[in-house]
Amino acid sequence: MTTLENDFLKVSVRPKGAELTSIYNKQTGTEHLWQADPAVWPWHAPNLFPVVGGTLDNQITVDGKTYPMERHGFARQSEFTVVEATPAKAVFSLQANEKTLAVYPYQFEFQIEYQIDNQVLTVIYRVINRESKPLYFSVGAHPAFAVPFSPDEKYEDYYLEFQKEEMLERHLLSPKGYFTGETEPVLTVEKQLPLTNDLFNRDALVFKNLDSRSVTIRSRHHNRAVTVSFPAFPYVGIWAKPGAKFVCIEPWLGYADHEGTPAPFEQKEAIQHVEPNGLFETGFTIGV
Repeated sequence: MTTLENDFLKVSVRPKGAELTSIYNKQTGTEHLWQADPAVWPWHAPNLFPVVGGTLDNQITVDGKTYPMERHGFARQSEFTVVEATPAKAVFSLQANEKTLAVYPYQFEFQIEYQIDNQVLTVIYRVINRESKPLYFSVGAHPAFAVPFSPDEKYEDYYLEFQKEEMLERHLLSPKGYFTGETEPVLTVEKQLPLTNDLFNRDALVFKNLDSRSVTIRSRHHNRAVTVSFPAFPYVGIWAKPGAKFVCIEPWLGYADHEGTPAPFEQKEAIQHVEPNGLFETGFTIGV
């Protein structure tokens, strides 16, 4: 386990998936990350790479050849190497190997960097292309935040506050996790979306056209809050397992496939790419 710590935050990251396991606010004594109850949902904050969501038939096609690909990709199940660690910063690396090449035929390095500064945690994703051809990928975050913050509160005391007033429209998912092509409005009061135990009965709320570039978890009873800011991520998923005491705010560059006929990986909707021998970098922040 790697730990970052300052006067405000104590953040822990495990090598499996380079996954955050704790975001502890030392000033308030609050653990803000879901603690991965295996009976409910066994993750804290998986990193999604090289796909976000599900691919049709759980596979991708690259250069005419088909490869198996698990939902949300293999990075969350992979062991990362720590390549840099200080009290305020840690960098984790996953490089192409025999196991990854069997499912994703690219020579790559995927780095995840965590930095803390006062009460803000910054997460940076880097995709390095070691190929002499373009590398295609999606990347995203899936942090689950513990709600309520205090044991004397209820889940329904909380709401999500969007940066801007939004006409929220969710893109609906099939039981297999693929987009159906249907959408429906999501009701908000001004910029607020109340958290309720049945909000996610029909899977995640997936937004492809938000104007907001941050979402804040707030209580109706105090001013403590968690803000996820994602200036470079156009797509966002909001999800919780129905009835569970957490909510995920998920900045994405990519999303699940639509029902229908599979397309080559490089033609996948919302796919990203890195030029030959190039570098892609993006990031988001979590403020408490």
